Amino acid sequence: MEAERETTLSSEATTENKTLLGADELIINMGPQHPSTHGVLRVKLKLDGERVIGSECIIGYLHRGVEKIGENRTYQQFAPYVDRMDYVAAVSNGLGYCEAIEKLLVVEAPPRARVIRTILTELQRIASHLLWLGTHALDIGALTPLFYCMREREEILKIFEKYCGARLTTHAFRIGGLQYEAYDTLEKDVERFCKDFESRVAEYETLLTQNRIWIGRTKGVGILTAEDAIAFGVTGPVLRASGVKWDLRKAAPYAAYDQYKFEIPVGTTGDTYDRYLVRMEEMRQSRLICLQAIENIPAGPILAKVGKVLKPPPGEVYHAIEAPKGELGYYVVSDGTVQPYRVRIRPPSFINLQAFDRMVRGHLVADVVAIIGTIDIVLGEVDR
Repeated sequence: MEAERETTLSSEATTENKTLLGADELIINMGPQHPSTHGVLRVKLKLDGERVIGSECIIGYLHRGVEKIGENRTYQQFAPYVDRMDYVAAVSNGLGYCEAIEKLLVVEAPPRARVIRTILTELQRIASHLLWLGTHALDIGALTPLFYCMREREEILKIFEKYCGARLTTHAFRIGGLQYEAYDTLEKDVERFCKDFESRVAEYETLLTQNRIWIGRTKGVGILTAEDAIAFGVTGPVLRASGVKWDLRKAAPYAAYDQYKFEIPVGTTGDTYDRYLVRMEEMRQSRLICLQAIENIPAGPILAKVGKVLKPPPGEVYHAIEAPKGELGYYVVSDGTVQPYRVRIRPPSFINLQAFDRMVRGHLVADVVAIIGTIDIVLGEVDR
């Protein structure tokens, strides 16, 4: 009997070992403390060897409760909070919120304010894309572009600092117009940067665009078809790289975008390489918008006639802008008091992250890093 029992136990142990060692699937965690997840993002990867067969993005490690805060502050008090969502594109966040409340109040910012808003927002788009390019290249193994990109981004931050004293969480606008009048040399500073920036973009492309290692790490990686991109609600450069020509600056113009000529760059295959090319061209187009805008900044007031105490009439509004990462929308409900009844924000990083699983399946673990980078997420916006 004892011998039979030992044989049975030995047989069970052997079976158990075979099941464990012969498993085809391995589940690992990437993050939330990982330099290439660009914030506290936890990615649960299901692997077959080195190949990804499934993934799950787990968020919530940076939850801030921004929307609930908005419902417990006055309309003016909440404005600086939105700067902290996508903290590398604070100017864009502020523009979307201010224009949403202006719709509720049925007021419009003066022409001078709209043009200066456009200039600052396009400079912010370039700054955001520069940070993306430098960190994305660093993730893939190219160190030099980071230093080049930080060099140009510093010049934009200097302009922001001269304008309102802040460099990162730049609170530039007020409901009804601008917070500050433009400083004396704003036009010259913007013109100097834009003229210098053209050659700088060429430098980035010399390093990367035809680099065989860069091409090998990005071409055919993370393909997102136009149909899938639309189905997932993806917007911004990720959508346009899939061949969908959609940009709110053209489709539903706001600020002063209807006054300027610019192109909407689109890709063909929707891979990581296409998303790189689209953002590079977007920086060039932003530069052209800024050059057109500084040629004729109208004189006049910078703030519309809005009361010190804002009480929008009861109603609701949804207003969206084309932020550097995609469609940034604000849904605000007013009950006629000094505080919004409901605030709901549609951040592009959160929506775009939904497509991650579709993009990453079938690729290697090393490609996961490239795909996270190419979506260009900021976790302050995901976990708003």
